[in-house]
Amino acid sequence: MAGSWTKLTATGKTCDLDKITAVMSMLDNGLMIEDFSDFTLGVYGELVDESILNADKNTVKVSLFVPEEKSFNEYLSFLNERFSAEGVEVSLSVDGVNEEDWAESWKQYYKPIPLGKVTIVPAWEKYDAKDGEIIIRMDPGMAFGTGTHETTRLVMLMMQDEELSGKRFLDMGTGSGILSICASKLGAKSCNAYDIDPVAVKVAEENAKDGGCDNITVGVSDLLYGVDLSGGKYDFCVANIVADVIIRMLPDLDKYITPEAPVILSGIITMRKDDVMARITECGYKVIKEIKENDWLAIMIKKDI
Repeated sequence: MAGSWTKLTATGKTCDLDKITAVMSMLDNGLMIEDFSDFTLGVYGELVDESILNADKNTVKVSLFVPEEKSFNEYLSFLNERFSAEGVEVSLSVDGVNEEDWAESWKQYYKPIPLGKVTIVPAWEKYDAKDGEIIIRMDPGMAFGTGTHETTRLVMLMMQDEELSGKRFLDMGTGSGILSICASKLGAKSCNAYDIDPVAVKVAEENAKDGGCDNITVGVSDLLYGVDLSGGKYDFCVANIVADVIIRMLPDLDKYITPEAPVILSGIITMRKDDVMARITECGYKVIKEIKENDWLAIMIKKDI
């Protein structure tokens, strides 16, 4: 690898190797897998840090290489969210870049992103809006969801084709809060956004405030357990998470949404499409539309009534 690549490594337990590999392969299939059961100090000596020296035979490392034109912070945040959703404990590290530099060094790759009538603009960049253009300014920090990943773009494109005015919006796996901010600017009456990661919740709250969206409420929730129903059921729902979490969430979703509510499911890698589709049918939903970008799929469903 030349100097234009950054190595991103997940260190975890050997028993979780299949899950770790599956999550990492959502971003890149060119993975490097290291099994520490055969590790000896050898010629590597001082290049090996203490955590690796102390690793037991149940420890593995899975690495991918991020090209310089991509934001490795976006990769990192995506992996944090997906591993958390899967319940897999890993330690993520980036070769040559320390944690304090992550939040700044990726900014050079984050530029305005046009998505239909919506354009996502970095909070620190000057940008003049065109007539009728909806601007979403983002400073995602360490949370996933800047609009650069396919999973986020697909949801935002789908949302623009739907009527959101006056609706109660539910955002599961909110990350940076970008989808709730988009819904707010598209006319949603109120937005409740949830994430399992407290860091993402804090970032989403700050982004909503900075974006002037005072109708967004953000909270911590594992699946649907923390969702607030005090204001009634929701008229529109998005879940940009991961296939396995979507499959676990779908049986309980109708308790939280109105019978007519559109639901957009994203974060689905195409190899898991059949599993998700089977669950959709099993839970009494019908597919309204689906769109795809690269290996990622977003599906809009409604209750089959």
